[in-house]
Amino acid sequence: MNITPISSDQYALYAAISIAFVVRSVLRVEGVDGGLGGLRLVEERLATPYLKDYNAQGDDTPAAWARDFDIRDWAIFLAWEGETPVGGVTVIPEPKLCPVGPFPRQDLAVVWDIRVHPDYRGRGIGAALVHHTAGWARAQGCGQLAFETQNVNVPACRFYARIGCTLGAIHRFGYAGVPETAHEAALVWYLDL
Repeated sequence: MNITPISSDQYALYAAISIAFVVRSVLRVEGVDGGLGGLRLVEERLATPYLKDYNAQGDDTPAAWARDFDIRDWAIFLAWEGETPVGGVTVIPEPKLCPVGPFPRQDLAVVWDIRVHPDYRGRGIGAALVHHTAGWARAQGCGQLAFETQNVNVPACRFYARIGCTLGAIHRFGYAGVPETAHEAALVWYLDL
C-alpha cells in the first residue's frame, strides 16, 4: 500500500471511496445524576440495522469541499493498492480553519474525513492512514489529532479507541439543528502525537 498527497484533479477518486456503513448499534448517551455525575455511553443493539452514508446527506462530498471551504491549507491523502484508491484522509492543520469546533488547543490538527473502501476494511488501511497523518501533523508542529464522529458510528469509535485515542468530548445535542441527524451525539476523540 502507498499513501500519497492528492490535488484537486484527484478529488473525484477520493469521493468515490464509499464512507457508508451499516449501523447495528448506537452508543446511547446517559447523564449520570442529571449530568452532574458525568456522562456515560451505553451500547444498544438496534432491532433494525440501517445504512448510514455521510456523503448521501446533501452536497458535503470531497468533490464539493473546494467550492464550500478554503482548503488551501488542508492536506488530503489517498491510500492505494496498486492503481486502486482504497482509502483516504483529510486533515486540517489549524483548528481555527476547521468549520466545526471550537477545539481547545492551537497545536491541534483536525481529521475532517477518513474513509476506507468497504472491500478493504479490516486490513489496517485506516491505521496506516492515521499513522501517516500523525507524521504529517507532527511535521507541521502539531501535538495532537482530533477526530469527530457520531454515536451511531460504533465501528469508528472502536477503531479510535484501538489506535490509542481518548474520548475527550461528548456533545449530546451537537446536531440538534440538522433534522436528519438531530438524534445523534457528536463524539470527539483525541490522539497525542
